[in-house]
Amino acid sequence: MDRPETTYSGTGRPARYVEKRSPSAPRLHDNIARDIGIRITGEQLLPGDLLSGEIDAAEQLAVSRTAYREAVRILAAKGMVESRTKTGTRVSPRNRWHILDPEVLGWFLETKPSESFVRDLFEVRQMVEPHAASLAALNHTQRDIDEMGDALGTMARLQLTTEEGRAADRAFHHVILVATGNELIAALSSSVVTAIWWTTLFKQRAQRYPRDPLPEHRAVFEAIRLREPEKARAAMTELVRYAFDDMQASLSGRSARLSRPAER
Repeated sequence: MDRPETTYSGTGRPARYVEKRSPSAPRLHDNIARDIGIRITGEQLLPGDLLSGEIDAAEQLAVSRTAYREAVRILAAKGMVESRTKTGTRVSPRNRWHILDPEVLGWFLETKPSESFVRDLFEVRQMVEPHAASLAALNHTQRDIDEMGDALGTMARLQLTTEEGRAADRAFHHVILVATGNELIAALSSSVVTAIWWTTLFKQRAQRYPRDPLPEHRAVFEAIRLREPEKARAAMTELVRYAFDDMQASLSGRSARLSRPAER
């Protein structure tokens, strides 16, 4: 049976959008785009579903038509919706979404990510990060080493249970990609650190006493510092593998164990 056509205008909680915000807070249209994006990635809205028209949506959300229009433009730029004259704005097929866009990736991970999505995510990490670590071992500067060392120190002092500790973890992985000396690999940093950010948060929420990942990070750091590319590759492969196992443990209450992502 065909799924009946549905329409959507937002969360149905207008007050959320009209509260006062600090200058550093997300802009109104960013918040609207985020809420709709999460509903799309969380499959509350499916490809082909029709969003409400600009006038109706703005009224229901108690926002200006301009704010709603800008939110739709954000989603369209990410390939998630498509607007056409006379037919309105519909959710695009999934294969058009810019899934590695950091915001889209974050929206996926704010919902309950599927096991296949988690596996795909870690396969990407396994393809990128071990090779990046080996290149960083060959091409790093002293500044890179200093920044990685500072990040490790912060992680050890504050742990990943704190925002500062998680920020240091992201900085550690970011510096490795930059230290490759390859600007195209470095351009993947925003997607990689977003994946690390959200999967770490997910594990922290699901496990009261998560495993300490510092030993694997230190092994990667030492191999890079000593300019040992094969050891750096192996150490990063192990780090990503353990991270996947941790995520698997966080999801284990839902269904059978995941198979490990393929190593490249």
